[in-house]
Amino acid sequence: MRTVHIIFQAHIDPVWLWPWTAGVDEALNTSYTMCNTLDRHPDIIFTRGEAWVYEQVRRHDPALFRRIVKHIRAGRWSVVGGWWIQPDCNLPGLENMHRQIALGRDWFKRHLGLFPRIGYNVDSFGHSAALPDVMVANGQDNYVFMRPMAHERELPANVFRWRGRPGGKTVTAFRISSGYATIFPPTLEHVESNLKPLPEGVTHTMCFLGVGDHGGGPNEHMIQWVRDNRDAIPGARLEFSSPERFFRALKPQLRHLPLVTGELQMHAIGCYTSHRPVKLGVRRAENMLALAEHALAGAPAAERKAAAPVINAAWHTLCFNSFHDTLGGSCTPSAARAADDQLAGVKATAEQVLSETFRRRAHALRPDRRQRMVLANFTEVRFRDFLEHEPWLEWTHWKPDWCLLDERNRLVPHQVIEPETLMPDTIRILFPADIPAGKFSTLRIARAPAGRTATVKGASGDFELHTAPNGSGALQPAAGAVCPLPELKLIEDKSDTWSHNIDRFAGPQFDHAHWSVPVRVESGPIRHAWRIDGTIGQSRICADWRRYAGAEFYELRLRVTWHEQHKLLRLSWNPGTSIARREDGISGGGVPRASDGRELPLRDRSLLHLAQDGTAGVVAPEVFSVSGDESAVHLTLLRSCPFAHHDPKILPAKLEHYAWIDQGEHAFTFRFFPAGKITARELDRHALHLQRRPVIADLTRGMPYRPYKDEAGWPA
Repeated sequence: MRTVHIIFQAHIDPVWLWPWTAGVDEALNTSYTMCNTLDRHPDIIFTRGEAWVYEQVRRHDPALFRRIVKHIRAGRWSVVGGWWIQPDCNLPGLENMHRQIALGRDWFKRHLGLFPRIGYNVDSFGHSAALPDVMVANGQDNYVFMRPMAHERELPANVFRWRGRPGGKTVTAFRISSGYATIFPPTLEHVESNLKPLPEGVTHTMCFLGVGDHGGGPNEHMIQWVRDNRDAIPGARLEFSSPERFFRALKPQLRHLPLVTGELQMHAIGCYTSHRPVKLGVRRAENMLALAEHALAGAPAAERKAAAPVINAAWHTLCFNSFHDTLGGSCTPSAARAADDQLAGVKATAEQVLSETFRRRAHALRPDRRQRMVLANFTEVRFRDFLEHEPWLEWTHWKPDWCLLDERNRLVPHQVIEPETLMPDTIRILFPADIPAGKFSTLRIARAPAGRTATVKGASGDFELHTAPNGSGALQPAAGAVCPLPELKLIEDKSDTWSHNIDRFAGPQFDHAHWSVPVRVESGPIRHAWRIDGTIGQSRICADWRRYAGAEFYELRLRVTWHEQHKLLRLSWNPGTSIARREDGISGGGVPRASDGRELPLRDRSLLHLAQDGTAGVVAPEVFSVSGDESAVHLTLLRSCPFAHHDPKILPAKLEHYAWIDQGEHAFTFRFFPAGKITARELDRHALHLQRRPVIADLTRGMPYRPYKDEAGWPA
C-alpha cells in the first residue's frame, strides 16, 4: 500500500504581480483564513514556510500570531523551509544563501522555539549545485522543490538523494510532480502524477493542494474531496499530512533512493537576464556588506556592537529582495522600482558603516608632512591588482617630476589617466597595489628623486586593436599570439519575460557591431588603451580595450545605450581554438558544463577547457547568463522584453506605452585571458578584485600647510 501525503499549503509570492505591501496583506489574509479552517477541521494540517511571512503576522496582528503558535504547538500547522524567503537559488552569493537560512533559523528559534530541517523552495527557477553543502552546513537535510519540472530536466525519480558535487554533502530531495497549488478543483490525475515517478521500494509520496499563488490555502470543497477520495486510487491511500511526516516515513526507505549529482537546471532562462538593475543591486549590496563586515572584524568591540543591528537589518532587506520573482526580474515595473530603492538603501547603509569603520583607523594614523592616499584591503585574500584614484590636489595638475612613495620610501609606478569629470583641473592616477588581506597600505605624494623611475615588472602592455566591417577583429600584443576580438551580436528574442519552454536563445542574428576607427587613448608605463564606439541595431556602444604591463589579460569596459525591443545583446568570444567544455562560476566555486548551447546562470567567470591543450577564461562579474558551443562562449548581456509578460498572452503589434526591460545606459567590465594556463582560482581572484576594491582616503593631516594652486615648492 502506497501513502500519498496530502500537503495543504498556500503559496504566497510576497512580490510578483503586486507590490510587497500587497504581500503583507496576503500573509495576514491567508493566515487568518487558515486559522479558522483549522479550527473547523481538527483532522487536517496546514503547511507554511518563510520567516518573513510569519514576521508580518507577528508585527501586524499579534493576536493572530498567537493563534498560529497554538496550532503549531498542537501539530496542526507545519513549519517548513526555515529560510527568510524563497529566494532565487542561482544568482545570490554564497554568503547570501547562508544568511537566508541563518536569518530564518534565528527568527524561528527566537519566536517559535524550533527550526525545520526541510528546505522548501517550491517556486524557485532552478537550483545551484552549491545548495546541498549550504543546507547541511546549516542543519537541513531535506529539500522540496518543483522546478525544473519533468519536461525540463529528466530525473531518475521524484524523490532522490542530491549532492552538488562528487564527495559533497547529500540531502534528500523531493520534486513536486504537478504543481504546488491548485487553482482548479483537484483531480485523481493530479494525485496520481505524484505516484508514477516513485523509485522501486519507496511507498511514500507527497501531493500539494491549496489555492495560490496569491495565498488562500485549501477550501471546503478541497478538504471534502480528499475525504471522499481517500481510497479512490487502487493500491494507494490519501492522508492529511505534512512534509515533516513524509520525510519521517521515508527514512527507512532511503536506501532505495537514486543519487543525483550536480545542479538542477533549467527553467525560465530569461530570468538570468531580465531586469539587470536588480541583479546588479543584489550583487553590489552583497559585496558592500562583505567589505563592511570584514572592516568591522578588526574594529573594537564597541564599534562592532553598535553596527550589528544596522548590518543585520541590511541583510534582512537584501535577503528579502533576493526573492525569486524579484531577483529573477519577473515582477511588475513598480515592484521592480521598489526593490531597486530598497537595495540602494542596503548599499548606502553598508557604505556608511564601511566608511566610518575605515576612517576611524585611517585618520588615527601618525601625521605625515606629505599628502597621502591610505588604502585598506577588507577581503580575505591578498589584493594584487591595479587601482585608480583621484586625489584632491588644490586644483593643481600632476607634475612630470611627481611620484608615489610607499611606507618604505620605495617608488611606486603610476600613470596619469583621464579623470571622471570634464573639469579642467582634475586628475586621475593609475597605480599597482599589493595589499595583504585585512591590511592597510599608505602611498605618499612626493617629488621623484633625480634619475630614478619606477616600472611594472613583466611584459609591456602595448598592443594594437584591429576591427573588421563585420564586427570581428583582433587584439595584437607587442609580443606574443593574437587574441581574437569578442563579437557583439544582436539576436532576435520573442520569448516572454521568463523565456518559458526554451533552453537556449536561438533566434536569428539581426545585426553586429559597427565600430569606428580605433583611437589610442592611453599609452603609458602601466596601461595602454584603445577606444572604439559605434552602433548595433538602434543602440549606441562604446568599448575601451585595455592591457596592463605585466598582466596576461585584456580588459574591456563596455558601455551600451540600449534601445531595443524583443532582442538580446550577446557577446561571443572564440579564444583562438575550439572549446571542449567549460567550468562556469557559481556561488562558492564552479560547476563543469558541456558546451552544448544551453543557456545557464553564471556567476563571475567561465573557465574554458580547450580542445587542444590549455585553458582560456573570461571574468564577467556584471553578467548573469552564459551559453556556449565548440566555437565560442556566449555571454548574454541584455534582453528587451516587456515586464511581466507571461505566455500565452499575445502582445499587440505596438506596445509603446508599456515598460520594456533594461532600456537606457549600461556598463560592463570584462577580463579576457587568451589561451594559456589560466586556472579557475585565478579567475575567481580577479572577479573578487573587480568587485571588492580597496577603500581609499586622502589624508593631509601632518602637512605643515595646504598649498595654493601650482605652488612651486609643493610637494616637498
